[in-house]
Amino acid sequence: MHMRVLYAADPRWAAMAGQLDVLMAASGFRTLKDEGRTRAGLLKGPDGAWVFVKRMRTGSWARGLIAAARGSRVRRWLEGAAMLSAAGFNRPAPLAALEVLHAGAVSESYLVCEALNDATVLSGAVLDGGKVHFRFRRSLLSAVAREVRRLHDAGLYTRDLQETNLMVQECAGAAPRISFVDLEDFRRVRMVSWDRRLLNLVHLDRSIGRFLSRSARLRCLYDYLGASAMEREDRRRTVRRFWQLRAGLESRRRRVRVPRLAPPAARQPSASLTHGAGPAAADRFAPPPRGG
Repeated sequence: MHMRVLYAADPRWAAMAGQLDVLMAASGFRTLKDEGRTRAGLLKGPDGAWVFVKRMRTGSWARGLIAAARGSRVRRWLEGAAMLSAAGFNRPAPLAALEVLHAGAVSESYLVCEALNDATVLSGAVLDGGKVHFRFRRSLLSAVAREVRRLHDAGLYTRDLQETNLMVQECAGAAPRISFVDLEDFRRVRMVSWDRRLLNLVHLDRSIGRFLSRSARLRCLYDYLGASAMEREDRRRTVRRFWQLRAGLESRRRRVRVPRLAPPAARQPSASLTHGAGPAAADRFAPPPRGG
């Protein structure tokens, strides 16, 4: 076994990186996600502040060999963080990154990054238990749409744009701070094509469709397009293409979906969902409440 530190903000974080397997097994680790090959949660860093930690396993020697050649998920996360930082976008600051290799293959990788204090996923900011005023909700969604447009205009896109990968921090007297997380799927190209742009928006639309009406989602699309800068027929053509791409994606997903044959007793919700820790829990990147 060989451990390879890919990044450390300073020697303290390099020392912590070498102990992550032990630290994540100790009682001080706050688990947010533990499923499949991914485990994520919160730890206290060398300065006593909470940081976000994620462990990703490759699952097999063959996959690990591919990861060693093409880049593990943590290596791709670092590359995504560098792309976003260079282009002026918000993202969690990396603190440490580590790969573990067996026989030349990556068996697992670890990421330590900034925990976004007082941040929530987009749905949490938009809904907030029904307390958010309509005008704030409208301005927030418009700001998100413009930020995604700015991302594409900068030649960046991601294959995993969904609301749980957009974190919102409210700032008193200022526009909300929007940060991108889960950075391993970001890519840089000379120009983001309209099909790539619309596919990103389709994936976002599918995730925000859980809590927004069709009209509100359509308004997000128009905010992205900058309707005042487009001819009416161009807008209509683009919106038609958007719905075509969305319908095509839904059709493909229905064709590959396998019917569940489990007995009714096996269809109960998982314990994590029963206790209110939804799928977005591991993407909060936020420390536990004070006093916890």
